[in-house]
Amino acid sequence: MKLRSPISLYDAQGLAFGILMASLGVVFLKACGLITGQTAGASVLLSYLLPLDFGVIFLVVSLPFLWLSWKRRGKVFTLRTLVAVVGISVTTPLLESWISFERLPPLLAAVLAGATAGAGLIALFRHNASAGGLGVLALIVEERTGFRTGWFQMCFDAVVFGVALFVLPLDLILYSALGAAVLNAVIAWNFRIHQSGASPDQPAPKA
Repeated sequence: MKLRSPISLYDAQGLAFGILMASLGVVFLKACGLITGQTAGASVLLSYLLPLDFGVIFLVVSLPFLWLSWKRRGKVFTLRTLVAVVGISVTTPLLESWISFERLPPLLAAVLAGATAGAGLIALFRHNASAGGLGVLALIVEERTGFRTGWFQMCFDAVVFGVALFVLPLDLILYSALGAAVLNAVIAWNFRIHQSGASPDQPAPKA
């Protein structure tokens, strides 16, 4: 009797790529003191205010959403999302310790952060996972209403940036907003809900 692996190599490489790109996006942000939206953005903002590492904060903030994921998206999606959340929480501080920038303009950092994080989130979505937090809720909303995941997240980002106005200089918030817009536009223009659940031998979840 041939035993099937709980996760295919196809999905494993997709999750690994998504974790790496999402983590790299956070590194670009923190290198210039920028933020982003969603729960990752809230975690970055809190990491500037609290004596805690981004990875720890991101993991704690994401945990409550895993219950919603378990109830609405199922066991496989939730376990893969947990892997992604832990992976990003561990990989981000590692990359920060390995990478340094002699010169990185905030404008370029914002665009690179949005592009890399957007690519990473798309990879996670396509392999039946998310980066936790708002991404779980955004996928559920698109399944139920058709309202695009990227646009939903962009609306939530406005709340995060509103709070950031009391913490960060205005110019950094404007750069951060550009990065968040790039991230959400990348997702909105390059991802559809039927592309999730993505193993070749596993059908996408029905809306």
